[in-house]
Amino acid sequence: MNTSENYTDGGKLTTSPTDKKGASSALIGNACIMIATIFWGVNVAFTKALIPEWMTSDGVTAVRLIGGAILFWIVSLFIKDRPIEHSDWLKLFVGGAVGLFGFIYLFVLSLRFGNAIDISIIMTLPPIFVILMEVLFSKRRPSLLEYLGIVVSFGGAVIIIVSKGSSGAEATNRMLGDLLGIASAICYAFYLYILEGPTKKYRPTNMLRWVFLFAAVPAICLVPGMQDMPIMKTTEAAPWLEIGFILFCPTFAAYFLVQPAIKNIGSELVSIYQYLLPVFATLTAVIMGIEKLHWVQVLAMAIIVGGMLLTNRGKNIKPKSSNAESEK
Repeated sequence: MNTSENYTDGGKLTTSPTDKKGASSALIGNACIMIATIFWGVNVAFTKALIPEWMTSDGVTAVRLIGGAILFWIVSLFIKDRPIEHSDWLKLFVGGAVGLFGFIYLFVLSLRFGNAIDISIIMTLPPIFVILMEVLFSKRRPSLLEYLGIVVSFGGAVIIIVSKGSSGAEATNRMLGDLLGIASAICYAFYLYILEGPTKKYRPTNMLRWVFLFAAVPAICLVPGMQDMPIMKTTEAAPWLEIGFILFCPTFAAYFLVQPAIKNIGSELVSIYQYLLPVFATLTAVIMGIEKLHWVQVLAMAIIVGGMLLTNRGKNIKPKSSNAESEK
């Protein structure tokens, strides 16, 4: 008899504590990643609202990386974890100084020149770049369906770059912004790829305090001139609330929410939530009145998501076939 099923004297099926625990874990996991995705989506619109009116892209980057490092180190004082292994230090350094710094700096810079909705759609591409890095550096062999998904997703990105839709906010160089967004997505994919091993070994706080510290080192070069930014001379609450949200929610809290989400519902389902990022970013940008949604963006979003779903389908099919062969 299945231990997760109980029957009453009347023959009715009741839910056991095991079922309740599973349902509770699923609810917690989905809630955590949903909140994190909302944070990341709102972050796109808030960052676009800050630059260049209130802050420079250098200033926002410095606040996120240096402020994030300080917050993670404060929290790490109350959490004990295993020491970092000698073989992982280089990965943490490169992942922080190159991957994380490049990702956030180029992401913020892309919003300086481009359209917030475009950039949010482009930021669904990192899983595609991770697969390409696995092909180049780990000699992984994707299935034909994965290759098809990659081509389709890149087709959606091309549509965004070549489109000439108008923007509700000032987009000084839309194509440059889109290209910087793609470069940011590549840096984030590199961050995920090189830190895959350490992520499985250490708690988020222990690993991220070092990753953010290494990313904060080049960010120090962006600090000079911050005292002259308009936000430092205003008494308005809105820009301060926006930069406060950017620091505490998408930069800090979201990383803590991802870990329990993966633990409770698995990394595959967590990755699917990334497709909702453009939805929350678009809703926030339209409500704030800084962008207008165009049909070309909806088309590109649908194509990219379709390509990502094909890629995920291809990843799931290949292991099953290989397992079937091994059982024969």
